[in-house]
Amino acid sequence: MAGHSIPHFQNDGGVPSIQIGVKEFMCTGASVPYDHPHIFIDMGDEVEKVCSYCSTLYKYNPTLKAEQTDPPGCVFNVKAA
Repeated sequence: MAGHSIPHFQNDGGVPSIQIGVKEFMCTGASVPYDHPHIFIDMGDEVEKVCSYCSTLYKYNPTLKAEQTDPPGCVFNVKAA
């Protein structure tokens, strides 16, 4: 998550849902160059939200930290050039 103040998540595996430990985040779709516009998603009082670009269902899991996902490996990291 280096370089991001808001967690960014990706779905390279094409899983139908990802559990995350935050309610405000960015969805990137997949890793570059297959990403979609990075959009901000706020769950508000809800416990799940669907990304309007890639249809990934994000589910809030309060037992996870901001940099954790279930399944693992869905945190988006910017790769240096």
